[in-house]
Amino acid sequence: MSRLAIGLLTSRAFAVVGTLLAAILVAAGAHAAPDPDPARFNGTVVRVEAEIVPDGQTAQSLGRKRSGSGVILDERTVLTIGYLVLEAEQVSVITPDGRRAPANVAGYDHASGFGLLRTLVPIGGRALELGDSDAVQVRQKVLTLGQGETEATELLVLSRKPFAGSWEYLLERPIFTFPPVDNWSGAALIDQDGKLVGIGSLIVNDAASERRGVPGNLFVPVNLLKPILAELLSQGRRSGPAQPWLGVATEPVRGHLIVERVTRDGPADQAGLAPGDIIVGVAGEAVSDQADFYRRVWKLGPAGVTVPLQVLKGTEVRDVPVRSIDRAQMLHKPRGI
Repeated sequence: MSRLAIGLLTSRAFAVVGTLLAAILVAAGAHAAPDPDPARFNGTVVRVEAEIVPDGQTAQSLGRKRSGSGVILDERTVLTIGYLVLEAEQVSVITPDGRRAPANVAGYDHASGFGLLRTLVPIGGRALELGDSDAVQVRQKVLTLGQGETEATELLVLSRKPFAGSWEYLLERPIFTFPPVDNWSGAALIDQDGKLVGIGSLIVNDAASERRGVPGNLFVPVNLLKPILAELLSQGRRSGPAQPWLGVATEPVRGHLIVERVTRDGPADQAGLAPGDIIVGVAGEAVSDQADFYRRVWKLGPAGVTVPLQVLKGTEVRDVPVRSIDRAQMLHKPRGI
């Protein structure tokens, strides 16, 4: 998103929330600033560039050429946000001093959204140690650093509320920060101990828990990576059965879950779902938002389970069984996996 777009998104919101945030800080006190020297983390973040296969499922929605940030974990391992390298046929890592190194996608995890890269040659730089993202609290001050930046930017943690994305994605405790920054994709989120606690994923227009319309960024907590890091590096994905995937994008509108689009030839498409349909239930249990929908689908079993949906088509509620699959079946494997 361009700086102009960010400005249009946030100009009114800054005016609305300025007094609110000031009151929060005065009443509760912000946690101590994480580090007095924002240049301390120079050399820890690299630029990631990826080119996607021409016929990739995500090529149209996310583009064939993607770029963002990645965080150095060791001299050859870089942690980034997975959508940058999803279905990538070519990946490069560019260090802060301009050196370019080819890389492979070592692992991708749809459930968390993380992507791991392994460069073909050592890139040097400075590694960031993984911190404890569970300890990150609302009103805590943190730092973010993206590619091309020489100093980290101070942010305030606004909330740890759940986030549900239309692409069958759910985080129970992401880290929402304010003010919004426009270099978020794959950026590092750093705590008061100088450790990595999150990876930048999105800019959102509803980052606060108690007030709507407050813009900010969403960071994926690194504690979601720790249990699967070794598996991603050794086999490209987490072990165990995959979550069931339906291939349906939804939008919650006034308590209704409306189908926005379905993936061509995906499970929902083959079952007859179409844009404009309204999903009202899963296995006879009512759903009204995306988070509830995903939780009910995923508790039915692993990929391959048939998901009985109740769908309002026109004026009639119909039972629509959808045979789920592993999402990876619909995607090109990135180079390296």
